[in-house]
Amino acid sequence: MTDTTPTHILITGARRGIGKAAATRLRESGARLACHATQEDDGIAIARDFDKPGAAKDTWRQALDLLDGRIDVLVNNAGVFEASPIDRSDEDWRADFERTLRINLTATAELCRLAVRHFRERGGGRIVNIASRAAYRGDSPDHWHYAASKGGMVAMTKTIARGYAAEKILAFAICPGFTMTGMAEDYLESRGGAQLLRDIPLGRVATPEEVAETIRFCALDAPPSMTGAVLDINGASFVR
Repeated sequence: MTDTTPTHILITGARRGIGKAAATRLRESGARLACHATQEDDGIAIARDFDKPGAAKDTWRQALDLLDGRIDVLVNNAGVFEASPIDRSDEDWRADFERTLRINLTATAELCRLAVRHFRERGGGRIVNIASRAAYRGDSPDHWHYAASKGGMVAMTKTIARGYAAEKILAFAICPGFTMTGMAEDYLESRGGAQLLRDIPLGRVATPEEVAETIRFCALDAPPSMTGAVLDINGASFVR
């Protein structure tokens, strides 16, 4: 007999771009969602700023309330991409670095920890972390902190996969290159879009819908033996 119980998913950063497209795709697939963003908006049930202490824990608790005490999949998509040139003051550069790591990596780690503990009690679950091509290739000289945060996310995902696979807790990382979101559009414009596009053999950046479909696959359909996998979506601009 087919199990028709909907999969319960917490997705962060769901207000726009990849997160919004992923939320739409997951709903179309029959999942029940708790959507997080930093601002309230249509479809956003949880508004929390991960730069603030306790925000990740509050987000998890609120998601559990919305999803009747059960979360099956965590999708960590929230993040910031903010320039920090090395000629900024010591204090400002350090603050930029710490803010980016706090939002992109520490909050992700806090949610992963809460998810693993929850999944252990329930007999399994899935984590899908949205990292970046920058985790492997690096990024611009103004984005040391961004590359570092995404590299840490990939390493953490692999560690979770290796540590908890026997308990049916699966973890995947997705590494998009440039994706046509608000953040990427601003960066492409600032760096000379045509020149950057020449570095992508496919000839275009990814769409949010392409990344969203990969998120859906990892969240709902990827076979357990794929746990620990890192999936690239970058138009062959960086091939490992």
